[in-house]
Amino acid sequence: MDNTLLQQLAPLRDEIDAVDAQLLELINRRARLAQRVGEVKHAAGGADAVVLRPEREAQLVRRLQALNDGPLPADSVRAIWVEVISACRGLESGLSVAYLGPEGTYSEMAALAHFGHAIQARPYPSIDAVFRAVETGETDMGIVPVENSTEGAVNRTLDLFLASPVKITGEHSLKIHQCLMTQSGTLDGVTRVLAHPQSLAQCHGWLNQHCSELGREAISSNAEAARQASLDPTVAAIAGEAAARKWGLQLVAAGIQDDPHNRTRFVAIGHDETPPSGHDITSLILAVPNRAGAVYEMLQPLAENGVSMNRFESRPARTGQWEYYFFTDLVGHRDDPPMARALEGLQSRAAYFKVLGSYPAQP
Repeated sequence: MDNTLLQQLAPLRDEIDAVDAQLLELINRRARLAQRVGEVKHAAGGADAVVLRPEREAQLVRRLQALNDGPLPADSVRAIWVEVISACRGLESGLSVAYLGPEGTYSEMAALAHFGHAIQARPYPSIDAVFRAVETGETDMGIVPVENSTEGAVNRTLDLFLASPVKITGEHSLKIHQCLMTQSGTLDGVTRVLAHPQSLAQCHGWLNQHCSELGREAISSNAEAARQASLDPTVAAIAGEAAARKWGLQLVAAGIQDDPHNRTRFVAIGHDETPPSGHDITSLILAVPNRAGAVYEMLQPLAENGVSMNRFESRPARTGQWEYYFFTDLVGHRDDPPMARALEGLQSRAAYFKVLGSYPAQP
């Protein structure tokens, strides 16, 4: 680097250093204030005072996004402040979060993106085990996949919500970049591809075009596929780059998902009801009597009260009578007067009615 360029860069770098020092001072000031908030909450509520406030955190991020003049995009503002909030929350109390493991899964990435890195992220072998960990209090929170933009609902998650007492407290949409990886970075000697069933489906076209001769095997998670590939040179895994780094694998190809805009939506689960944030979603499960017009009649209260619906997913009730449960996302919080009236009308007409939670939409 020539001296002229160094002379031009030096004052800019000095200014960056000065700004960084100011940022550090301000972040520590914020951390001390967060500690004082924790002390006040614990004094008022004892040892069980709520540490996680999803609605407050969402309001804070939205406010900063609205104040942002750039050049940072809104997503970067959210990512930065999630970590600041997480670090400050961690000073007050360590938050434990269950996710579908092993390490390196998209579920782990979603947990860290949603709650920040200052958590105790705990891997579990199945979605069922994540639910159990939260239900029994083994962890404070959990995060589970609920739907994919290419393959639709994650049916096991929906089925578990039917019987579980947990509440949805938040959501996080994660862009999914699927990669094919092996020990060598090539397909030499490889005989089979391992991945979660959803990922195999998301990459179906690419696999047919580039390695149709390889066998495909569904497995509990992509990270587990990567772990097995790290032990067996005949195995290729579909997973994210984080799994490749974790298990020392080389990429054969990146971005092999058939839909370049492929995303998976995750929901955070816990025990506490979340107050309104101003931009909320209410998720519920409904069932109707098995007769003509029942679904239409059941949903009339939404139109009557001006409540919008942005998701309506059906699952068989497994009664042998061709009956179904409907998983629905409504725009608004259950405490909003129009929503409260709509829910009252829905409950009066539904054969089964369960609110899974009202929670902030992702900022």
